[in-house]
Amino acid sequence: MPISIPGKVVVFDYGEVISYSPSEADRQVLLSLAGVPEQLFWPAYWGHRDALDGGTLSIRDYWLEIARHGGVEFTESRIQELWIADHRSWLSVNPDTYDVLLALRDGGTRIALLSNAGLDFGDYFRHGPMGALFERVFVSAEMGRLKPESAIYLDVLRELGIDASDMIFIDNKAVNVDGAANLGIDGHVFTTASLLRAFLDDRAASISASI
Repeated sequence: MPISIPGKVVVFDYGEVISYSPSEADRQVLLSLAGVPEQLFWPAYWGHRDALDGGTLSIRDYWLEIARHGGVEFTESRIQELWIADHRSWLSVNPDTYDVLLALRDGGTRIALLSNAGLDFGDYFRHGPMGALFERVFVSAEMGRLKPESAIYLDVLRELGIDASDMIFIDNKAVNVDGAANLGIDGHVFTTASLLRAFLDDRAASISASI
């Protein structure tokens, strides 16, 4: 059934909301390519991710930092392999969440995307089939800002031409939803597509009752 929420823009996070988490097999491919012990690899992988997603660290330099932390050297071709394996690991789609996106589209509800992601994800978000669902795509590295900074939500509101009260934000991280809520943006911490659907159906019913 369509979900119609007039006057609102539902803004989605991507990773672990629309996409699944990288699988254990994906993780093992990265570890094998890197040749770095797990206890050294993952702290470096996540520790430098904000700089990558904020646009202050290039993809190449991101992997060089991981190599430095692990006490190894990556050839240029190995960096390319690591990038491809990592990028691919985030390209899965949760079909149940995708069905919620389609229901919003079919209900005429405005939809946008706001993701903490590197520059390499912009084309995938915009030009893959999913891109047709979004009115606008906001990528943190392109904006030079990260969730949950207030400025990134303010930029989104300004670009969409709406007030904070007109936005509904969906993210799997409570800290990001809280950052939006501090500005008066309604939000939902994603855990499952069924709970997301129930949340949006409730918002749709509330709007319908007030008209």
